[in-house]
Amino acid sequence: MTIESLPGSSGYLDSFPERRMSYFSNPFVLRLTVIAGIGGLLFGYDTGVISGALLYIKDEFEVVNQSSFLQETIVSMALVGAIIGAASGGWINDAYGRKKATLIADIVFAVGSIVMAAAPDPYVLILGRLLVGLGVGLASVTAPVYIAEASPSEVRGGLVSTNVLMITGGQFLSYLVNLAFTELCQPFCLHHHGKITVLEKVPGTWRWMLGVAALPAVVQFCLMLCMPESPRWLFMKDDKDKAIMVLAKIYDIARLEDEIDHLSASSEEDRQKHNNVRYLDVFKSKEIRLAFLAGAGLQAFQQFTGINTVMYYSPTIVQMAGFSSNQLALLLSLIVAAMNAAGTILGIYLIDHFGRKKLALSSLAGVIVSLLILAGSFFGQSSGSSNALYGWLAVLGLASYIGFFSPGMGPVPWTVNSEVYPEAYRGICGGMSATVNWVSNLIVAQTFLSLANAVGTGATFLILAVVAVVAVVFVILFVPETKGLTFVEVEQIWKQRAWGSSYNTESLLERGNETS
Repeated sequence: MTIESLPGSSGYLDSFPERRMSYFSNPFVLRLTVIAGIGGLLFGYDTGVISGALLYIKDEFEVVNQSSFLQETIVSMALVGAIIGAASGGWINDAYGRKKATLIADIVFAVGSIVMAAAPDPYVLILGRLLVGLGVGLASVTAPVYIAEASPSEVRGGLVSTNVLMITGGQFLSYLVNLAFTELCQPFCLHHHGKITVLEKVPGTWRWMLGVAALPAVVQFCLMLCMPESPRWLFMKDDKDKAIMVLAKIYDIARLEDEIDHLSASSEEDRQKHNNVRYLDVFKSKEIRLAFLAGAGLQAFQQFTGINTVMYYSPTIVQMAGFSSNQLALLLSLIVAAMNAAGTILGIYLIDHFGRKKLALSSLAGVIVSLLILAGSFFGQSSGSSNALYGWLAVLGLASYIGFFSPGMGPVPWTVNSEVYPEAYRGICGGMSATVNWVSNLIVAQTFLSLANAVGTGATFLILAVVAVVAVVFVILFVPETKGLTFVEVEQIWKQRAWGSSYNTESLLERGNETS
């Protein structure tokens, strides 16, 4: 017997193509993916809406308007909360399960949204931002793992990427809300019996902008009560009857038996490991270190290749092109967010057809070219030239950056992190790698403006291009292709990379013989 013939393997499915599933073939799996992905919607909405809400928060609280530190704290406190939520999320997932972790995230997020909406002063608002960040951080760990563990291997990438689509959809929704409230809050004139009365902005609109996020959290909480726990986590906890009931909703009878045998063969070893796994154990095992290096490295490069800085500079790029309207800048942000979501939809298709590694490399290649275009346009503008060509060149760089980043480096890091760790380490490593993402996000957010002021915006984008080149080398050397592989097959990759020729597949073959 060969590895390819083991039940559940990609080679096994090649022998029985009729057992392969497509993205839309199982309504239950798709429903589970969308419900779990509501956490991604909250993630995207919260990170996008604060930029617009802050304009009105400054109007209501004079102390915020006078303090750049308070403004930065209101924005960044959610990132601090997300770091804490992601760091603790791995342990919560492993101890209580993926379903309960999602429910906890919903409660914390909803409470945080209500606290923000009712905040009597900026300091309570900051507390609400911290709570919302905790919920977002926990959800960012839980949703990809929950979806991956309930997904057939041949469509796992596309289903996990759906969570990223929900994130970008949430960002699009937040920009839409920002634009709508900008229109709503403009002063307007009321004519009555020849008299003209100027009405001011509607007070407290930021409360609605931030508080409305509690609604999808409540919806997800209610829907999740009707959803099952991850079958792999149930197997880990030796609750096989419930696990089989869930698997029966995912696979047909012919494939169900193979999947049960496959899980049973590996669950005992994983369960024994799981009972003793600690955070430091991740660094004691060579194969786990390699897996964590690949997963955490991708998360770091997702942020350090500049996605948030490019998004941040989109209004400046419009002004360079000769348009100074604030409403037009917000409209551009809406268009950029729509492009981001559209690119993610393309990524859902490509990730299971083109592969994770190839998609990441092609995405990074386009990102490098786009960053060079952006750098060149800012260099040209800073040279004193008033040529509008540089502005339109910057717009081209912005559009191409989003077009290349969103299908690849947007979903690939989250997908890879949901599948490269053994079951016993999946929660802990997933939480640690998500923490790396949030810490990298915070570093970029806190240093980009200082770096741009010190060396210039053009030079800053050039530095990001160099980082993207390093990311290409990293992906080539450390990230394996996991398209269509089962979790056991991915585990074999790390063991072979860790131990080389000294490692053989004898244990895996024995498992195969047991299930034959």
